[in-house]
Amino acid sequence: PQQLLPVPAAGGGRRRCPQKGSHWQAGPLPTGRLRLNAAQKGGPCYRGQQLLDNAPCQAAVNRGSRALLFSKYRALLIQRGPDRLASASPFGRGGSAAALTERARTLKDKMITMSNYKVTVLGAGLAGCEAALWLAGKGVQVELYEQKPTHFSPAHKSEGFAELICSNSLKAERLDSASGLLKEEMRRMGSQLLNAAETARVAAGGALAVDRDTFSAEVTRMVEAEPNITVHRERVEHIDESTPILVATGPLTDGALADEIGRLTGDERLHFYDAVAPIVTAESLDYEKVFAASRYDRGEADYLNCPFNKAEYEAFHAALASAERAPLHEFDAGAEQGAQPDPDAHGKKADTVTVYEGCMPIEIMAARGADTMRFGPLRPVGLIDPRTGHRPWANVQLRAENKERTLYNIVGFQTNLKWGEQKRVFSMIPGLGNAEFVRYGVMHRNTFLDAPRVLSAGLCLKEHPNVFFAGQITGFEGYMESAACGLLAARNIYARLEGKELPAPPIDTMCGALIQYLTTENKHFQPMGANMGILPPLPEDQRPRDKRLRYMAVAERAVASFQQWLDENNF
Repeated sequence: PQQLLPVPAAGGGRRRCPQKGSHWQAGPLPTGRLRLNAAQKGGPCYRGQQLLDNAPCQAAVNRGSRALLFSKYRALLIQRGPDRLASASPFGRGGSAAALTERARTLKDKMITMSNYKVTVLGAGLAGCEAALWLAGKGVQVELYEQKPTHFSPAHKSEGFAELICSNSLKAERLDSASGLLKEEMRRMGSQLLNAAETARVAAGGALAVDRDTFSAEVTRMVEAEPNITVHRERVEHIDESTPILVATGPLTDGALADEIGRLTGDERLHFYDAVAPIVTAESLDYEKVFAASRYDRGEADYLNCPFNKAEYEAFHAALASAERAPLHEFDAGAEQGAQPDPDAHGKKADTVTVYEGCMPIEIMAARGADTMRFGPLRPVGLIDPRTGHRPWANVQLRAENKERTLYNIVGFQTNLKWGEQKRVFSMIPGLGNAEFVRYGVMHRNTFLDAPRVLSAGLCLKEHPNVFFAGQITGFEGYMESAACGLLAARNIYARLEGKELPAPPIDTMCGALIQYLTTENKHFQPMGANMGILPPLPEDQRPRDKRLRYMAVAERAVASFQQWLDENNF
């Protein structure tokens, strides 16, 4: 932290900000303000922001003590004379030297107080890392526990933090989309994982997709570089309620910790099953059949498309619907979940148990009808096959899995077919006749809390208020949803440390609507991801008829409402 923002010599100078491509300038300071210039659009430090005046440099705040920064800039102003100290303040506009001294002392005392607090976070997934980074940025000492590499869940393979399992897509970025709105709310809360995603971005049209390994490596680096976070690579089997603890261990939580959660919740746990899609190599594709394009030619041609004619599709559908599916494994049946095995799951086919609609195996979709896939992941709308000049009968899209585009994910093809059947059936997709599969699809069991029964709007257990939960184990479904849940839980924990109670975000915001869904009584509770349907509609006289305009109006209302909530609950 001592190296973050060195005090420049009298007369000014130019120093590098701890964000790539950004600088802060300190000149003669005629107005006494220190400003940041961002060389890259969309960077964390925006032009014209006043440092430490409600818009701090996030890198500095997250990597060091705010009290240290305040003292540095106060020293700088004192160095330049009491007249400037009285007329220009990094803590606000104007004010006497005595008032500024008191303000600096108050802020420093608060940071010292926060440094005396310790919060334990279990799990270094998306939610756990986001929460740990936010709390550490506020000066809280975080003890972060991650079981890898001493123990891996059945679905995890990497030792890195924030490992992505099902897909490398973080979904759409447009503000008038549910996932785009959620990202905007996360940015306003100070998301660090969105910064990591930018570092690992791969081309995906209007979506934010990342190189999984690069993303995980960047998040791991950010966490391990944070001086207020102590990482413990070990399993935790007991939840200590004496201090605030955040459980963000994900839907594959097992063993003694699962038993402990069951003890605290009265075993009010539910489950569903989801699956991941196969990945193929780019060099094994047949580019005489595959073509690059995005739907309706929007943006760059970031997807590869595999067009079916009617006969090809009907043959593929018949083979897929009759393909042999793998029985669920012991861990999927509950044997490692610290609970009684599910008698309706073990040894059964995927379509005999509850599956999450958002990750539905493609073979189950095929069994629902001949055209179900054509109106789902195989929809051909907005595409023209250059070989025929016409829209395909059906179309499979391939999305880049890494920045080098050497690997491609078969979009929407989550599956529980046996691996030999995957090779046989998916090779019938045009262009994949000789495809090399580097990963086959698998299916696994997810466990989550019966949130309406056990969780409060503050994301802590109703009966054990020092125990907080975040991520997919709560019922927030999706990558960005998990990270957003981590940010919300962190804010609630911080409020608790300050002796306050943080109200939930307004229900006309995406975060607020998800919290409301999570905590509203529901006999058939299932995980929920961001979607426009959970937001309250606009008043009749303010509702555009055009769907895109209507969604944009709803999103703009949400952003304004969310910002007001942040301003009223400013930490």
